[in-house]
Amino acid sequence: MTSAPETTIDSPDLDVDRGDVTLTGVTKRYGDQVAVDDLSLRIRPGEFLSLLGPSGCGKTTTLRMIAGFEHPDAGSIRISGTDVLGAPPFKRDVNTVFQAYALFPHMTVAENIAYGLQQRRTPKAEVRERVSSALDLVQMRRFADRKPTQLSGGQQQRIALARALVNRPSVLLLDEPLGALDRQLREEMQLELKLLQARLGITFVFVTHDQGEALSMSDRIAIMRAGRIEQLADPHTVYARPASAYVAAFVGQQNFFRGESAHGGTAVASPHVLARSAGDPLRSARGEAAVRPENVRIDADAPGSDLPEANAVRGELIGLSHLGETMQYLVRLHGGTDQEQSLISRRPTPEAPDLRVGDAVVCSWSPAHVLLFPADDAAEAGGYIAPPTA
Repeated sequence: MTSAPETTIDSPDLDVDRGDVTLTGVTKRYGDQVAVDDLSLRIRPGEFLSLLGPSGCGKTTTLRMIAGFEHPDAGSIRISGTDVLGAPPFKRDVNTVFQAYALFPHMTVAENIAYGLQQRRTPKAEVRERVSSALDLVQMRRFADRKPTQLSGGQQQRIALARALVNRPSVLLLDEPLGALDRQLREEMQLELKLLQARLGITFVFVTHDQGEALSMSDRIAIMRAGRIEQLADPHTVYARPASAYVAAFVGQQNFFRGESAHGGTAVASPHVLARSAGDPLRSARGEAAVRPENVRIDADAPGSDLPEANAVRGELIGLSHLGETMQYLVRLHGGTDQEQSLISRRPTPEAPDLRVGDAVVCSWSPAHVLLFPADDAAEAGGYIAPPTA
């Protein structure tokens, strides 16, 4: 495959702020495979935007095209108002932090950070000043004379960030930089990254397949599917009002019920329950009803009691997990068919009912917490997470 020819960057648009990134109609193919498909996206100056999705959805390819490591087959990319199509990475006002930190093992921490500045023939006094400031920024000044092999994974991550930030880019691109860290350190670095970005005001474009990372750090999240953006919104909107069953299944966990549209499209009649919604009605004959585990109430079953017509179902508790601040219950549902389905409920630990595996239970939820999606939307969603089954 031949690379795109190197071009000279044109003059920037004077009315566009530094750190603005605009992709228009961007397409990237590898042979017959379309990795990114006619994608248009504007990233605001100073924004923390995450590209979220499963492997193969096009998020890393998109990031690499912004960085200049890949060249689009169609479309345009502008950074701070400047058309960078065909320009090499070193001519773009961006820096990239990868999952593999790629620190030089024979250099000290300070030398690693200074390397890029020295390659640009920056005056020595300015190099010392900027390296010192970068070390302070990531709280690593006392490690300046150590080698990377003498540092922990989290410390190496900070050095990789400092090396990228010392060049003062308008855009920082991060390609799953926390993937190699353990869970506790990863969560600490999430907080540090967000605080750092807010302090610097630099545009951050963050690639991840981890929904928790995207939700906790982002101003907006672009959820990708098959090279396109399925939904672009702030974390609350993505979580509470997903645009499709694909987004609903990928972000957080859902209990799904498949069945026929009922009650004028306001409900889905599955073999186990009539799931009724207070939201917009379905406009298809078949659909999916989704309810999140934290919105499912669970109680011990009272023998002989009647259930409401909708949003309530009997079952048997088959799993119980203590998750710290919440208790998780796995319930095998009772229905009128041979088809088995399970449902998950999560309750705050102080309010969690005292139940045991094998207990008969009733699960219920409010229509306000039910989302309805067309059946074909869910069926075609790549990476779709089906309801848990026993």
